[in-house]
Amino acid sequence: MSWLSTARLPRPHDPERLAVAWARWDERAPRPDDPAAIALLDALFGNSPYLTETALQSPDFMTDLWRHGPDAAAADLMAELAAARSDAGTGAAPAEIASRLRRLKRRVALAVAVADIAGAWPLDRITGQLSEFASGCLCALTDSILLQLERDGQLSLGGKPEAAAFTVLGMGKLGAGELNYSSDIDLILFYDRDAPALAGNEQLSRHFVRAARLLVQLMSETSAEGYIFRTDLRLRPDPGSTPLAMSVQAAELYYESVGQNWERAAMIKAHPVAGNEAVGAAFLRDMTPYIWRKHLDFAAIHDIHSIKRQIDAHRGGGTVKVLGHNVKLGRGGIREIEFFAQTQQLIFGGRNPTLRLRATCPTLRALAAAGHVTEKAADELIEAYGFLRRVEHRLQMIDDRQTHSIPADEAGVAAVATFLGYDTSQAFQAALLGTLRLVEGHYAKLFEEAPSLAGPGGNLVFTGTDDDPGTLETLTSLGFRDASAAAGIVRRWHHGRYRSTATARARELLTELMPGLLKELGGTAAPDQALLNFDLFLSNLPAGVQLFSLFKANPALLELLATIMGSAPGLAAHLARRTLLLDSVLSPDFYGPLPPASEMTAELAATLARVDHEQDILDLARRWANDRRFQVGVQQLKRIVTPAQAGLAYADIAAATISALCDRVERRFAETHGGFRGQRLAVLGLGKLGSREMSATSDLDLIFVYDIPDGMEASDGPRPLSPIQYYTRLSQKMVTALTAHTNEGALYEVDMRLRPSGRSGPLANSLAGFETYHAQSSWTWEHMALTRMRVIHGPEALVARLTDIVKRTLCRPRDAQALVRDVADMRDRIAQHAPPKSLWDFKHLPGGLFDIDFVAQYLALRHACEHPGILDPHPAEMLGRMAAAGLIDPADADRLRATRTLLSDVQSLLRLTLNGDEAAFDETKAPEGQQRLIAATEGATDLAALRARIETESKTVRAIYARIVEAPALAAGWQARSRK
Repeated sequence: MSWLSTARLPRPHDPERLAVAWARWDERAPRPDDPAAIALLDALFGNSPYLTETALQSPDFMTDLWRHGPDAAAADLMAELAAARSDAGTGAAPAEIASRLRRLKRRVALAVAVADIAGAWPLDRITGQLSEFASGCLCALTDSILLQLERDGQLSLGGKPEAAAFTVLGMGKLGAGELNYSSDIDLILFYDRDAPALAGNEQLSRHFVRAARLLVQLMSETSAEGYIFRTDLRLRPDPGSTPLAMSVQAAELYYESVGQNWERAAMIKAHPVAGNEAVGAAFLRDMTPYIWRKHLDFAAIHDIHSIKRQIDAHRGGGTVKVLGHNVKLGRGGIREIEFFAQTQQLIFGGRNPTLRLRATCPTLRALAAAGHVTEKAADELIEAYGFLRRVEHRLQMIDDRQTHSIPADEAGVAAVATFLGYDTSQAFQAALLGTLRLVEGHYAKLFEEAPSLAGPGGNLVFTGTDDDPGTLETLTSLGFRDASAAAGIVRRWHHGRYRSTATARARELLTELMPGLLKELGGTAAPDQALLNFDLFLSNLPAGVQLFSLFKANPALLELLATIMGSAPGLAAHLARRTLLLDSVLSPDFYGPLPPASEMTAELAATLARVDHEQDILDLARRWANDRRFQVGVQQLKRIVTPAQAGLAYADIAAATISALCDRVERRFAETHGGFRGQRLAVLGLGKLGSREMSATSDLDLIFVYDIPDGMEASDGPRPLSPIQYYTRLSQKMVTALTAHTNEGALYEVDMRLRPSGRSGPLANSLAGFETYHAQSSWTWEHMALTRMRVIHGPEALVARLTDIVKRTLCRPRDAQALVRDVADMRDRIAQHAPPKSLWDFKHLPGGLFDIDFVAQYLALRHACEHPGILDPHPAEMLGRMAAAGLIDPADADRLRATRTLLSDVQSLLRLTLNGDEAAFDETKAPEGQQRLIAATEGATDLAALRARIETESKTVRAIYARIVEAPALAAGWQARSRK
């Protein structure tokens, strides 16, 4: 027992666990006579349930271990490993080899733990032994699997597994020979497709992927015998889109074209550990110019720094802690020491080969020898590294868990302190805090001259393949609900899959923009959707450097882009298709008022005149209209225009689009079918188009009316048509031109249910038929709809006649009692068939827009005969005119108009931010940013205050509606359906 010093052994922390373990030992084996052996077992039994179970499963091995020491045990175990590898090379099945290795692993784990706890081995021997064993396991299983593929007829190797030219690169701690006690192992699997034994095999990728999958399965799966090592292949090139095993030729192409600096950092530690190691070594030699660049520009150095500098290394070290602290990834932890060394290796190793080392401590010494760090800094960091690795190992030995976090409670910390040999928990905590602050201080000084890339609130690290816990916390604090998905999207950008991120310079710029970009996206109405929209935007960019440079020079543009992506899905979708629009956003004219509808009609007509093909006409019309709508939407988001002003602009864009597009469609139609002596068709707009109150998603309520000269029974073209055929087909073409989806997206949905006889009537009506219908057959509700009519397109004479017909229809004398019954019945029908879906369903809400407009339209139809001047397509304007004429109490009119403005404004913004019906808004699920945006529309402090205001105002409106419409209707004999 000369190898064991009891002074180094920790005392048992848990007396009850200790007593139970000894009782179980006594049932299996005699208790040792040597006090040192008893002290060793006390240390295991009283501190580690995992080591206790392992010792109790193999009491004979444990006895040999304390008698002969870990050196002898390790030699015997490695001899057994060599035998397993030999058997693998002579045809032993992979499952059989894996079973032997699992049993062997438990004894290796116990031997290494005893050597560590007893202080018999230094850190590099401990990590080296674990790494050597992992490599040996990989060798045995890889050989066995490759020979199994040969037996299955998939490879032809002549019984020599190395002929497969299949190599296993150990990455990270395995490649560096620094595995921790419960470490995962990171691998990259390559094969040389030009190897002689592989010639002519067209299924190589499939066969080697099968080998890779089996290797990971056998290494990682847990059975009653335990497991070998958890294995991870995500450090391979672009793991989201590449096979588990790939050719060295494909890998070289990837690294040379889109490889990132963090991947260069990862390659520093790469080392062949199994399979054909010569193939792996040759690959790494070929990669030398990629990993070790002799010349780096300033931007590349910044990007290297950003690998870890994105962790906000605050000067002063006030953020380190003990409870719950992650000693690997947290502030002042192991990762900071590793990156302290690796970033400088990347910067200086291209010119100084002595820095091209894999292990951390030798690298620190080499950096000191080269003058890049002081001897004192290197010594302190090496000591800190050893301390933190010992802490890490004790944390993992307790339950064999891949953990790096100190327990979050004082009792747990006390247990760890005891296991590390400290007399008190306070002494351990002081040592840990001192070490963390020391590391943090050195790391901060290393990069103190570099500009911060830290995000608000903490980590923003997107290197590697795993989620950084601190980054997930930061993303959550920024407003992202699915932080892991958000991190995955950002990592995808860095893989260069998009044209915009294909160059190293583009990715470096994007790295610098990332904190600001994520802050802006996180502050939008819907952060997760904003990120998805920005991802789509990036995927459609032809290049990235110029635009990212523009963002860097114009932070306000980045802020605007984030607002669009997160607050206006319709605008975001259009911008993703039309990325060139960002150029126009920089123009001062972009934020000015739109031209009048007549000028926009002429502008679009001139644009359409440049093309002849029907598809080109449709595409150009959509591009023009959607660009203009995008402009209005941005102005609305930035509050340059009010929702009412935006409604006017949206309506004018729609009118210009209808007029220019219909004119072009009519002329093309006439080329085949002729016409009726000039333009004879008019387009009537109703609803929000008629009253010029459109929103970002409004549809078009249209009626087509034509007028032909007497005596013309057919058009005068090569293929003549009767008037009804002609204008029905022409109207259908116009509807198609407005509604068809093309590569440029959609324009509008069109609703023609307000035409005479509704769905059962013809698509286009003759002027005479239109006049006769409204004189003899139309219903009161159709007259109500006509109050918002405006002729959008048509010859002047026809426009004048239609306007006169509608005015005469609205101004006819009416039976007041029949009218009020009709209005009340229509509103009641709507309430029965389409009840409000929520408070935010402003059309159907009691006291909402329908109630207000029904009051205005009822009074208009009742009094227009004597007061034709009250008519106007805008209901609020009619209410104002009625109040002036003494037809409604001014207080009632003011309340109805104010509430209508409130509801219309909120509705407009909801439709902009939802890209759909406001009734779909769910305030319980709405992101905080969207709630703030909507509440601010009307100056409310929050959404609850806005809701309370809407509830109050709508109750007042409902009372006015009941007084003006319902009560007179009931008095006139009407009965609500709910009362029938």
